[in-house]
Amino acid sequence: MSGISIDAAGAAHAWDDSSTRYVPPWRNPWRKPYFLSTITWLYVLWSIVPVLISIQFSFNDGRSRSSWQGFTTKWYCCGGEDGSVASDHSLLLSLQNSVTLAVATVIVSVPIGTALALGLTRWRSRTSKAANGISLFPLVTPELVLGGALYLIMSTLYVGIGLGKGAMLLGHVTFSLSFVLVIVRSRLLSIGGEYETAAQDLGATRMQAIRTILLPLLMPAVFASAMITFAGSLDDFVVSSFLYGDASNITVPIKLYSAVKASPSPALNALATLLLMGTLFALLVMYVVLRFRNRKEGGSAMDEIAAFEM
Repeated sequence: MSGISIDAAGAAHAWDDSSTRYVPPWRNPWRKPYFLSTITWLYVLWSIVPVLISIQFSFNDGRSRSSWQGFTTKWYCCGGEDGSVASDHSLLLSLQNSVTLAVATVIVSVPIGTALALGLTRWRSRTSKAANGISLFPLVTPELVLGGALYLIMSTLYVGIGLGKGAMLLGHVTFSLSFVLVIVRSRLLSIGGEYETAAQDLGATRMQAIRTILLPLLMPAVFASAMITFAGSLDDFVVSSFLYGDASNITVPIKLYSAVKASPSPALNALATLLLMGTLFALLVMYVVLRFRNRKEGGSAMDEIAAFEM
């Protein structure tokens, strides 16, 4: 009976036991996955290189967005006649609107989503599974459909709210609730009900057990959902484009879309870079907090992020 033996675990070379014949690497089942690694890195480069090029030209000394003319930070501030994010009122207003809307979305959606996760996790009936599925509809509904539906509702049914900041906030809360629900609910399922039961056995009321035992255990998931909600609201384009109303409510994604064809400028690259940095900062803060928590309890921050499931 023949087989293939290798020098050591993961070795790149192997021999056929029956004839001590050298087996090529592509026939060795224990070889390193060079082909898959190559495909992965090519995908990473394909995704990241255009973004890095865009960031690079936000520091270009000239207005050209194809040839490098020296390093400068004038497109972020003190751009003079050439314009910059800090000196261009429309760019600065769009950045302020995006940050304000993202913060307001977090403030509204995280408490509601957390309460919704608590209620749906404890709801036991024939219709509970259907309710859990319906609550995730905004997560799986195409943004174009969601934005169009919200536009029709705001313009025909909720005419008292109208298009603008209020409509945008309601739209962002609508699709953000599902993110909060998924993250907090997965944490609730991993915690279980033993801690609350033990607290009630020791004399705590149901609300005391939730406030003093359950909520502290949920805080990492609540914080992670807040950061993801902030990043998602900051980057949203489709829903905001349906609901923003007039130019005073324009956000960074809408500004980039409308200005990149009309009057392209490195200041737009700078604005996009600030938006990207804000998103990455929110995700980095989430990772650092989870890593700090897991360092105390043992475990990995990436494992905690990967554990967020429906």
